[in-house]
Amino acid sequence: MTALGFLYPGHSAEDDYPRIEQLLGSDIRLDVVHTDIGTDAHRVDALREMGSAERLAAGVDELRMVGAESVVWACTSGSFVYGWEGAHEQVRTLAVTAGMPASSTSFAFVHALRELGVHKVAVGATYPEDIAELFADFLRAGGVEVTSVRGAGIVTAAEVATWGEAEIHLLAREADAPDAEALLLPDTALHTAAHIPALEKELGKPVLTANQVTVWEGLRLADRRVNAPMMGSLFTREPLVQV
Repeated sequence: MTALGFLYPGHSAEDDYPRIEQLLGSDIRLDVVHTDIGTDAHRVDALREMGSAERLAAGVDELRMVGAESVVWACTSGSFVYGWEGAHEQVRTLAVTAGMPASSTSFAFVHALRELGVHKVAVGATYPEDIAELFADFLRAGGVEVTSVRGAGIVTAAEVATWGEAEIHLLAREADAPDAEALLLPDTALHTAAHIPALEKELGKPVLTANQVTVWEGLRLADRRVNAPMMGSLFTREPLVQV
């Protein structure tokens, strides 16, 4: 049994995790601990507070007790808002505090794109435009070319969590760009685990979503690979040979 730990802010789309656990169909356990969200707002000040070392540290004891082998801060905006170097410091501090390998959803996107060999992406974010642009800046710092950015202007995770299949597909269609090799949907408050194959079929390209890549990152940290076609292209490809 491989136990993966996730620090998830508040309560919005955490039910993606038991769904993903079931879809993995293997000896993988996903342990989710909820952190204090503080102010539910896609604003820089609120997001930086949400991702503070103190808030993340509050959840690591529970993950250690359940035997987690790795921990991922399951929040995209609460990591990329610190910038590339600040987000690195965030996960370094988390790793030391937790005593296990650590990462965040923002880095999960960058690592997943490298896994797929994708260099050009379109972004469909639920966030306001200014926050969506900060995510694009983060991706660029990681060597990714962002061809287009679409922000839906939603301020709270609570509202994002109410979105269903129709809203998700509409955002994906509006955000996609012909020259993009993949589409990214970066909000962990968005329920996407059930929709990835349909999104990829509609767009004809890999679709990476926040909770999907977060779980993949936990597996990567634990040196596990799982073939799970219902989780999209990311979970069906052979690893790229690094030269």
